[in-house]
Amino acid sequence: MEAHQVQLRVALIFLLVNSVLTQQVRLSSDSEWSALLDLRSSLGLRARDWPRKADPCSAWTGITCQNGRVVGITLSGLRRTYLGSRNPRFTVDSLANFTLLASFNSSGFLLKGSIPEWFGRSLSALQLLDLRSCSITGTIPPSLGNLSLLNSLYLSDNLITGIIPPTLGQLPSLSVLNLSQNLFKGSIPPSLSALRNLTNLDLSSNFLSGPIPSGFGSLSSLQFLNLYNNSLTGSIPVQLANLSQLIELDLGFNSLSGSVPEELGRLGSLQKMLIGNNSLEGRLPRSLFLNVTRLQYVVLSWNRFDGNLPDVLWSIPQLNFLDVSGNNLTGVLSNLIASFNATRAMFNLSNNLFYGNLTSTVGKFSSIDLSSNYFEGSVPNNVGTNVVIARNCLRSMLNQRSLEDCEVFYAERGLTFYNDRSLDPTQLPLPEPASNNKKRLTYIMALGESFTFEKILQATDNFSDTNLIKHGHSGDLFRGTLESGFPVVIKRVDLSSFREETYMSELDIFRKTSHPRDIQASSILLDDKYDVRIGSLSEVHVQGGDNHQNVITRLLRMPQ
Repeated sequence: MEAHQVQLRVALIFLLVNSVLTQQVRLSSDSEWSALLDLRSSLGLRARDWPRKADPCSAWTGITCQNGRVVGITLSGLRRTYLGSRNPRFTVDSLANFTLLASFNSSGFLLKGSIPEWFGRSLSALQLLDLRSCSITGTIPPSLGNLSLLNSLYLSDNLITGIIPPTLGQLPSLSVLNLSQNLFKGSIPPSLSALRNLTNLDLSSNFLSGPIPSGFGSLSSLQFLNLYNNSLTGSIPVQLANLSQLIELDLGFNSLSGSVPEELGRLGSLQKMLIGNNSLEGRLPRSLFLNVTRLQYVVLSWNRFDGNLPDVLWSIPQLNFLDVSGNNLTGVLSNLIASFNATRAMFNLSNNLFYGNLTSTVGKFSSIDLSSNYFEGSVPNNVGTNVVIARNCLRSMLNQRSLEDCEVFYAERGLTFYNDRSLDPTQLPLPEPASNNKKRLTYIMALGESFTFEKILQATDNFSDTNLIKHGHSGDLFRGTLESGFPVVIKRVDLSSFREETYMSELDIFRKTSHPRDIQASSILLDDKYDVRIGSLSEVHVQGGDNHQNVITRLLRMPQ
């Protein structure tokens, strides 16, 4: 019995509280009630969302009240009647009656037409104005600069034209200004530098021209600066280095020139640096990346940067996206040992002038594009589809640069082109002058794998009779199996009897001896001198050695 009485008391208290709350939020202004009905009619809203017989404060979708007055109107997500959807217009004159309106959000709700000039005179309490993706045309009325309480202004993804009114710099409370994806022209008004409370400035994807105002460096609260995809010119203001709170900087797809200020390395909070597709040039200073330890996303692509890529990049612990493609960057990448998590990293180093050997670290990346450079030597065994290596100087791979292109590149820089040799260049023996008394040990590179004479001995069981296929007048054919399990055919040739004029006939004999399905690829390069295309023979690079053996071992890899 006592439990039942307690439940009854709780129910009565709930009803009393609910009644009080209902009385508090019930619309008390007759003028605002009339204005809401006018707004419903002019916008063609459905009665089910704004029912005439229900109280707007408690039952109308998107209406927010405080002390019986309308303080917020959200049209986003509402649907028009059939007639209203046929003629969606920016007819909101009745908004002028809501003198306490702090928020008007019509994001995604079509309001074809211009922003009324009276907005800046009549909506003095407005703190949020969100007109994103409303198909708005015309210009921004300068009167919006009178909205002294305005905190957030979203006008993105519309068809607004003209210039950005300098009066927007008179909004002392403004924290977010998003004018992206419109048709604005002219320069960025320097008056925006006065918005000291601004945290997010997005002017991207317009037709703005002229320089980036140096005064932006005084926006001490700024966290996001996006000027992407405009026609901005001039240099990157060094004053931007003062934006200590900046998290994202996007200046991509403009016509900015000059060098990147090394002072930007002071941006310790920066996580994204996007300055690709400009006309920036010069070397990338090491100090630019020395202290930006929070960087995760860096795009420097399609500029005119030259010199070496600063090795300090590899020590940024959270870096997971780097795009430096389309520059004139050069040097070797032997120091590509990352302290970040390479398994999730995506790097694009394509279309540059990098050279030298690839290391096994490239295979550890989630994705790395090294195409259109001048890398040489062997391809690490762990390289898979996550590594793009087309148009390099990796002679054992398909779709590479021409031999002449590679030789010219290395010669112009005073470098030695080792043409896919398996040994480290610092360990390769110096070439010896030809002599009948000199013998040669052959090292072979076939389809991305390197082979020493010792490996070939192991594959053929020391050229045992068991592995002998047949005797030839210039050498013997042996079958073998590599450590990886691939079958191969190896011919042992006496160099003293192997002359240039017999080269083609020798290759023809070898081709006829092996079944055509046993052989892949395209060519043989012998003694760094002859490059002969002979149908289906695989690409084999044979290069000089010392006086330990008097044979050339030609290795052709057979399919699985």
